Amino acid sequence: MVKTFEEIKNNFINATLDEKIKIYTTTENLSVEQFKELLGYYPLKHLDKLERAVNGN
Repeated sequence: MVKTFEEIKNNFINATLDEKIKIYTTTENLSVEQFKELLGYYPLKHLDKLERAVNGN
Protein backbone atom coordinates (compact mmCIF):
# COMPACT_ATOMS: atom_id res chain seq x y z
CA MET A 1 0.00 0.00 0.00
CA VAL A 2 1.35 3.40 -0.97
CA LYS A 3 1.18 6.02 1.77
CA THR A 4 0.35 9.61 1.08
CA PHE A 5 2.75 12.31 2.17
CA GLU A 6 0.27 13.34 4.89
CA GLU A 7 0.36 9.81 6.32
CA ILE A 8 4.15 9.75 6.18
CA LYS A 9 4.31 13.17 7.84
CA ASN A 10 1.92 12.16 10.63
CA ASN A 11 3.90 8.98 11.26
CA PHE A 12 7.10 11.03 11.31
CA ILE A 13 5.70 13.57 13.78
CA ASN A 14 4.62 10.83 16.20
CA ALA A 15 7.74 8.67 15.82
CA THR A 16 10.62 8.23 18.21
CA LEU A 17 13.99 9.67 17.20
CA ASP A 18 15.20 6.35 15.76
CA GLU A 19 11.91 5.87 13.91
CA LYS A 20 12.18 9.39 12.47
CA ILE A 21 15.65 8.55 11.16
CA LYS A 22 14.37 5.31 9.62
CA ILE A 23 11.42 7.07 7.95
CA TYR A 24 13.65 9.87 6.65
CA THR A 25 16.31 7.57 5.26
CA THR A 26 14.08 4.85 3.77
CA THR A 27 11.13 6.75 2.30
CA GLU A 28 11.41 7.06 -1.46
CA ASN A 29 9.91 9.36 -4.06
CA LEU A 30 9.52 12.44 -1.87
CA SER A 31 10.28 15.84 -3.31
CA VAL A 32 12.98 18.08 -1.89
CA GLU A 33 10.22 20.24 -0.42
CA GLN A 34 8.64 17.24 1.31
CA PHE A 35 11.99 16.20 2.81
CA LYS A 36 12.47 19.78 4.01
CA GLU A 37 9.01 19.73 5.58
CA LEU A 38 9.86 16.56 7.49
CA LEU A 39 13.05 18.20 8.75
CA GLY A 40 10.86 20.86 10.32
CA TYR A 41 9.57 18.16 12.68
CA TYR A 42 12.99 16.74 13.49
CA PRO A 43 14.69 17.79 16.76
CA LEU A 44 17.59 19.96 15.62
CA LYS A 45 19.76 19.03 18.59
CA HIS A 46 19.98 15.52 17.07
CA LEU A 47 20.65 16.64 13.51
CA ASP A 48 24.14 15.13 13.62
CA LYS A 49 22.63 11.67 14.16
CA LEU A 50 20.39 12.08 11.11
CA GLU A 51 23.31 13.36 9.06
CA ARG A 52 25.38 10.29 9.95
CA ALA A 53 22.48 8.00 8.96
CA VAL A 54 21.96 9.76 5.65
CA ASN A 55 25.67 9.51 4.88
CA GLY A 56 25.77 5.84 5.84
CA ASN A 57 28.04 6.30 8.86
